[in-house]
Amino acid sequence: MLWYYYIIMVRVTFSLDDATVAEIRRTAARLRKPQSQVVREAVADYAARSDRLSEAERIRLLDAVDRLRGAKPTRPAREVDAELKSLRQARRAGGRRHGDA
Repeated sequence: MLWYYYIIMVRVTFSLDDATVAEIRRTAARLRKPQSQVVREAVADYAARSDRLSEAERIRLLDAVDRLRGAKPTRPAREVDAELKSLRQARRAGGRRHGDA
């Protein structure tokens, strides 16, 4: 018995600049792959990397953490601990209850 597997493809239209189209064509020719496959692989690679921070984002966030760590507290630790305890109790009880709800 012979099984055939079909991948359903959807035809779409995009507008790309000449340099991008030329790069797709050069890459497809060099790899001996269809241009559509080159684009699919490029999109899959980009999607896999898009969840990661860029170096610039990473540095910006680390700078923010460093600034926060160096900042003086605006409230006493005792007050913060009491608020956190209250929040935890409210969550265990199903959330905050409001009189107008």
